Amino acid sequence: MAELVDKTVLKTLVPPSALNTENFQELAGKTFVENISPGKAVFKQGDVDKQAVYLLEGEVAITSGTGEASSVKSGTPAARHPLVNQQPRKHTAIAKVPSKITRIDSDLLDILLTWDQLSGIEVGEIQVDEQGGGDEGGDWMTRILQSKAFLQLPPANIQAMFMRIQEIPVKAGDTIIKQGEDGDYYYIIKHGKCKVTRTSKANTQLTLATLKDGDAFGEEALLSEAKRNANIIMETDGALMRLSKQDFNSLLKEPMLCWVTNAEAEKMVKEGAIWLDVRLESEHSNAGIPGSINIPLFMLRMKAETLDSNKQYILYCDSGRRSSAGAFLLSERGLRAFCLKGGLVSRGGGG
Repeated sequence: MAELVDKTVLKTLVPPSALNTENFQELAGKTFVENISPGKAVFKQGDVDKQAVYLLEGEVAITSGTGEASSVKSGTPAARHPLVNQQPRKHTAIAKVPSKITRIDSDLLDILLTWDQLSGIEVGEIQVDEQGGGDEGGDWMTRILQSKAFLQLPPANIQAMFMRIQEIPVKAGDTIIKQGEDGDYYYIIKHGKCKVTRTSKANTQLTLATLKDGDAFGEEALLSEAKRNANIIMETDGALMRLSKQDFNSLLKEPMLCWVTNAEAEKMVKEGAIWLDVRLESEHSNAGIPGSINIPLFMLRMKAETLDSNKQYILYCDSGRRSSAGAFLLSERGLRAFCLKGGLVSRGGGG
């Protein structure tokens, strides 16, 4: 039977060490030890394996396509990070002594990180309208249309959204979103109130926030392609407007995301754009683009107001998943944000 990586060892690796307990446990259950004999290749130049490979024990020789040689030993700071993590592989790694490695699916790790970092801020950004207001049908529509996010959308998309959005009646006590389920809809409250709760390990419900007319919810799981990170429960009877995941992506998310190639990004930086690394500080310090600034995704909403609205920002992460979520959040706030296509693992020449 395959041997799981010891959790105390896994906890020393970057970025798995940053995951919250629930997501760390999920990753730990899918992370196995692999024994590598001396002289055997861990991976070869040109491979596309979509894995983050960590050295747990031993030593590996790293050779670049141009013949530059180096090595990584277990227990060193370099071994806490994935071995030369680019796709397609630009290096060959060969075990110098009997060694142990683990291969972590890059998509799984990235989804867990994105979900993890978005979940901690989802309800902290909810704006409660303290002014009294009736339940007139136009209130929710007016508030949504006046948001910075919708100001950037093509009129045809807004028209299509209002044609495709569905109204559903709801009653007090109805659970609209359940923690742990897949994301399926984006919601806007037409009228009524609901509460946001989080289920604890002890199976108790912690109320995090209250939502009311015009508030939107549900986009986090759609942005991060992860599972719902909270429960939404109706406190009153009312009505919700909902947009399917497919329509949310095509009408709202994609039009607000601008992808650029590395060559396009480099040209923009020369003209004054700024690289913005949304990964963790430990990831950034290990392999950040020179000259980039670092605002981890979980801090992006809090730090957005410190960014210059006259500047263009090119967001990057390893794959593009965290940066696209970040770019959507910045675009919602009226900032000009772009995403590096394919992320760092596909960027030539370093990073």
